[in-house]
Amino acid sequence: MDYTFLPHTDLKVSSICLGTMTFGNQNTQAEGFEQMDYALDRGVNFFDTAELYPVPANAQTQGETERIIGNWFQQSGKRDQVILASKVAGPGDYTKHIRENLSFSKAHINEAINNSLKRLKTDYIDLYQLHWPERNSNRFGQRGFVYDPNDPWVENFEAVLSALEENIKCGKIRHIGVSNETPWGMMRFLDAAGSNLPRMITIQNAYSLLCREFETGLSEICHRESVGLLAYSPLGFGVLTGKYLGGKLPEKARLTLFPRFSRYSSPQAAEATAYYLQLAEDHGLSLTALALAFVKSRSFVTSNIIGATNLEQLKENIDAYQYTLSEQVLQEIDKIHNQIPNPAV
Repeated sequence: MDYTFLPHTDLKVSSICLGTMTFGNQNTQAEGFEQMDYALDRGVNFFDTAELYPVPANAQTQGETERIIGNWFQQSGKRDQVILASKVAGPGDYTKHIRENLSFSKAHINEAINNSLKRLKTDYIDLYQLHWPERNSNRFGQRGFVYDPNDPWVENFEAVLSALEENIKCGKIRHIGVSNETPWGMMRFLDAAGSNLPRMITIQNAYSLLCREFETGLSEICHRESVGLLAYSPLGFGVLTGKYLGGKLPEKARLTLFPRFSRYSSPQAAEATAYYLQLAEDHGLSLTALALAFVKSRSFVTSNIIGATNLEQLKENIDAYQYTLSEQVLQEIDKIHNQIPNPAV
């Protein structure tokens, strides 16, 4: 396993991060325990979760993922071996069950952190992230920003950082980051931090062979401002394993169970996936290995968030991460990308 440091910290994290958003829905507690045991045994010391999880979000299961992780910490006694990341939910139609008039106000941030700590059965969270902007922005498959003159949001970057700072000072969280953020939002948080407020050290956004929009704007920020990308959906909800090609819908697969998660299911995405599959086979690789090794090759990536619904998938994903792609393969990837750029967003 390769390791790196979270930017501006002494926290050494594995280049693979275990994504847990299936725990409590597609995965039982026993299966979640099995995955965490296996991941840690393989050197994966970085786990990511959120108060929202599992997905799809609903009032009946909200927080169950954190509860499962907390139960594992309590039973295994291995909290000190894990760098733990969690998130506070932003406003949206799918989060109204979490808090009324949900926002990133001081009261809501404090409530979210305290509730997560209880569920996680821990005294601190190593990396605490804003799950998505509370303002109107383009996220979750929306290509362009659509201005709404009636958007009631009031800019409050300093207030959000101050609320997070209070929780850092009392030891409840150690470091902070953003997720599903735009270049403008990332730079505003960095500007607002200045020399007196805590700095956002990571950004957790979608990044894969099918979704490389991060490279426009945000990758330069990562390099010049020393921010690390925690890449999620590196396999595009499993599309980049090839299992959905030809219209297949495998039993218990995420897109079979939850067809509304169609971000990576356009005809263009299927066409690009078929090209990437052929490229992988031409070089003696699985499509999974090609997709994960590509994310690994990016200099702005700090860790790659891998989720699985069974232990066999998790093993394959960790095994696949060992490959290093040749310059020839990377050039061929770019040829496909230039032909069908960003079929998913």
